[in-house]
Amino acid sequence: MGSKSKDTGSGADRRRVGRRAVLIGGAAAAVGTVAVAGDELGRLWWRLPGMEKKRVEGELDHKPAEWTAASRANWRRADRPDDYTIDRVVIHVVQGSYASALKVFKDPAHGAAAHYVVRKDGHVAQMIRELDVAFHAGNRDMNERSVGIEHEGFVDRPQDFTAAMYAGSARLAADICARHGIPVDRRHIIGHVEVEGTDHTDPGPHWDWDRYLKLVREASKARA
Repeated sequence: MGSKSKDTGSGADRRRVGRRAVLIGGAAAAVGTVAVAGDELGRLWWRLPGMEKKRVEGELDHKPAEWTAASRANWRRADRPDDYTIDRVVIHVVQGSYASALKVFKDPAHGAAAHYVVRKDGHVAQMIRELDVAFHAGNRDMNERSVGIEHEGFVDRPQDFTAAMYAGSARLAADICARHGIPVDRRHIIGHVEVEGTDHTDPGPHWDWDRYLKLVREASKARA
């Protein structure tokens, strides 16, 4: 499940600096503001008045999904992949129902949320735009570089991981990987338990990684 650790750690090595960094650096100097560190400029340019990339709130990144917004307290506005490269998908299990996942991710006191939640029948809810940073991994660097997929169920109940859930999640993961150029392998599609510094164990020993990766690869070929 999404971790309450929010944004700890650092991902400065992946922050992009380029022409936009020069633009914001010049603007900062012109108004006499404090100089911004070079490795931060590439991710801040869009915050300048008139520079923010146009977006439609609630627009779906995964078209088959249903939009239902997470609390604004559980994610951070960003402009990925222009400010942070997305190169990981993190798999979670909520330790509860689909409805309970949506409920806690809408709760500002919860302090965490994933981009997506997958129900046992394969239905997908999108709660946070992929360009924004969700507080789901308990590690700032991983939050900034990843998309989080939450799944209904419990880690000690293999029967919760239905064929429909695997299929729906695999189509979602294939879509994410295709759009961000993420390789479909176990280095880039990981479990929450594999995130550095986490105290979570999901998706647990009953999550069938071989089955899941095979389905993601098949879905990737089907959408090509």
